[in-house]
Amino acid sequence: MKMQIETTPLPGVMILTPKRHGDARGFFSESWSRETLAAQGIELDFVQDNHSLSEAAPTLRGLHFQAPPRAQAKLVRCGRGRLLDVAVDIRKGSPSYGRWTGVELSFGNGRQLLVPAGFAHGFVTREPGTEIVYKCTDTYAPETEGAIHWADPDLAIDWDLPRGEEPRLSAKDAEAGRLADLDSPFTYEGPLPWENRT
Repeated sequence: MKMQIETTPLPGVMILTPKRHGDARGFFSESWSRETLAAQGIELDFVQDNHSLSEAAPTLRGLHFQAPPRAQAKLVRCGRGRLLDVAVDIRKGSPSYGRWTGVELSFGNGRQLLVPAGFAHGFVTREPGTEIVYKCTDTYAPETEGAIHWADPDLAIDWDLPRGEEPRLSAKDAEAGRLADLDSPFTYEGPLPWENRT
């Protein structure tokens, strides 16, 4: 198979690892294939690719989302370096509302995290010069942006930061509110088509 697909502890959030074909020159991998993933029940229409560089570590970006009707699913990978990628379920009525999962993505491991719409997303870099590359199912719409504070005690996300070190943040992320104060624009509508695959 061209793509290894794994579940995470958070239903609907998946790890996709493309097969790498390597030789003395390096490697080739198919990072996204509509046909391959559709066969596994994952049918998403990606319309925009984003590429972000964080020079220093640890840099933390998130937790971000766009509200309907401009909600985004994302397929996230690490182009260089290493990062911890995090998704939080913020769908009202979801059995996993307020739960999070985190997956290490690196250039070396080639893993990608599929973050569905209805989940807040963030990451922290673990090496200087880390690049994150991700596909989105909708374009950037700043008027629909929302954020949850990365250190919300109700979420208790383990960012695995170096002892005593604070992450580098944008002013907007530093001022984000808590999940308890968010009137989430998302509603749980049942399991995602790919959620119960084994």
